[in-house]
Amino acid sequence: METIKNFSLLILLLLASEITAQEFKLGKVSIAELEQKVHPKDSAAPAAILYKKGKAKIEYDTNDGFITVTEVEARIKIYKKEGYNWANERVWYYSASGSSEKVSFTDAVTYNLVDGKIEKTKLKSEGTFDEVISKYRSQKKITMPNVKEGSVIEFRYIIRNPNGNVIREWDFQTSIPVNYSEFKTYVPEYYVFNPRQKGYIFPKMTSEKAERSITFTTKERSGGGWTSSQTSYSSNKVDYSETQTTYVGENFPAMKEEAYVNNIDNYTSSVQHELAMVKFPNEPMKPLSTDWNSVVKTIYNYEDFGPELNKTGYFENDLKALLQGKNSDDEKILAILNHVKNNVKWNDYTGYSCDNGVKKAYKEKTGNIADINLMLTAMLRYAGLTANPVLVSTRSNGIALFPNRTAFNYVIAAVETPNGNVLLDASDKFSSPNILPFRALNWQGRLIRKDGTSDEVDLMPKKLSTDTVFLTYSIDADGKVNGKTRRQCTDYNAMITRDNISSVKEEEYLEKLENRNNKIEISDYGRTNEKDILLPIVETYSFTGSNLCELIGGKIYVNPMLFFTNSKNPFTQDVREYPVDFGFPFLDKYNITIQIPEGFSVETLPQPAVLVMEDNLGTFKFNCAATESNLQIIISHQINEGIVNISQYEMLKEYYKTMIAKETEKIVLKRI
Repeated sequence: METIKNFSLLILLLLASEITAQEFKLGKVSIAELEQKVHPKDSAAPAAILYKKGKAKIEYDTNDGFITVTEVEARIKIYKKEGYNWANERVWYYSASGSSEKVSFTDAVTYNLVDGKIEKTKLKSEGTFDEVISKYRSQKKITMPNVKEGSVIEFRYIIRNPNGNVIREWDFQTSIPVNYSEFKTYVPEYYVFNPRQKGYIFPKMTSEKAERSITFTTKERSGGGWTSSQTSYSSNKVDYSETQTTYVGENFPAMKEEAYVNNIDNYTSSVQHELAMVKFPNEPMKPLSTDWNSVVKTIYNYEDFGPELNKTGYFENDLKALLQGKNSDDEKILAILNHVKNNVKWNDYTGYSCDNGVKKAYKEKTGNIADINLMLTAMLRYAGLTANPVLVSTRSNGIALFPNRTAFNYVIAAVETPNGNVLLDASDKFSSPNILPFRALNWQGRLIRKDGTSDEVDLMPKKLSTDTVFLTYSIDADGKVNGKTRRQCTDYNAMITRDNISSVKEEEYLEKLENRNNKIEISDYGRTNEKDILLPIVETYSFTGSNLCELIGGKIYVNPMLFFTNSKNPFTQDVREYPVDFGFPFLDKYNITIQIPEGFSVETLPQPAVLVMEDNLGTFKFNCAATESNLQIIISHQINEGIVNISQYEMLKEYYKTMIAKETEKIVLKRI
């Protein structure tokens, strides 16, 4: 009897295994999957990836040699309307001439449960689109048909890359739960890749070897002339070893949204493969990205990088005139930076390789990031300064975690001085020495010198960017407020303000300012140093507000900071999973003078407070003083690090909680 039970149990386990295996095949959608109303482990999820499988094979093609073919298939469950965007799949591909990729979708089907039966709707040609992303990238996009709450969608796509040296990054996590994710690589012994995993949870990895062979067929012709020609064929077989690696992730949670996150992709569980070495038979071994020196040497020797730095003939006459009377290094740096900014406009394309070349970009007055900042570097060198390019990965591109050529997508210039590096970027009209565009503030960059050496460069600002507000206002007996504001911003705060101002007309800007600040009415608006970017930018205006105070029982309740009050704590999670990225250290300071209305006196006044975080991370100070007719309040909030580690999160959270509680305390005025 026991034997029969064990045999029955074995049969059940085998059947269960068979069912599970079938679930990971396209076309095997079950009624249970369609009936599921919420994700079993995340009831708030708008959608979930039921499974996603990919394999990247480097295989031999008789016409193109070794190529990379990537096949992906996926099944996604839609729970809510908010998850409908998961029915739109986008796959980017290189579209540059000579090395373009090809993407094709197949087996794209939407499944719905109708009257207890599975209804299938196949994707038609009108649901497939090609879109241009940039000069070198395009994307193939599908929009699945007949998608509803409860739908399950499936699709497959193939990416054919004409090179055998590229394996795409594979994400095991995304913004929705992932039930099962599998990625396989098939790599011939001729290629050596460095696989790197990032994130906080990791998939399981297994690896094995397999023997493969390639058969080459050659054709020879003999004879000719007075004798008939003959064609003979011969075959040559080459055996090689292939490494097969499998990564499997199961039940990975959705990535959580948190305030002040640089780029959530930096913390997503994924695996990257960087080509480190190529070693074909009877050829010398070719190392590519085994360390940073190998990486930067490879990049520097690209035709559209290093050689562009040696071109000077196109700007020499202009620079000779520009540098007359400029004796100090600071004068030369600023003059050359402004010259490039004023004469060459950024075309919104990134990259560390020149598109048009520095000479053409200078002539046509437009270029990509490399055109502009390699040109800037060459001009700085011409002026006798020790200038070098710095490779950067933008915030949207992620952090360069390990030595590899594809980690970078941007380049700036650096001038080495006895006091440290002066970092420069001529692509932004509001940038200045050591004030880079926000997109470039991404941890570390890599400085490359002519001799092939390189140094890590800290891109994160150390100097405080200030935002100082002088606020003077009076309150009448009805709670109406009339006042004046003077706001002064420096460095990155000034850059952000200038960018906000320049992007809209003044009338539209003031309308947004009024609506954002409790429907105040603004008059006498003015700006100072709007275009002189080395000086603080100053905004002044008068304002009137009827919704800035509360009248309760004949008393007036007012937040002393009015519309500048921080009323919401951005840090509320019990556990923080990612570093807090403010971008730059800052000091917000408020000098407030309040005129008490005639016939009123102060009943309640917030008490002074001082908060100091450990490790000199930041301080908050709140001071109040009162006379018969006026209140004087000085508030400062200072954060000394652009990036705050997870280990400091609890301290930062409590700091903000206490600070906001103090800022939202109200002054109470009573009738005399």
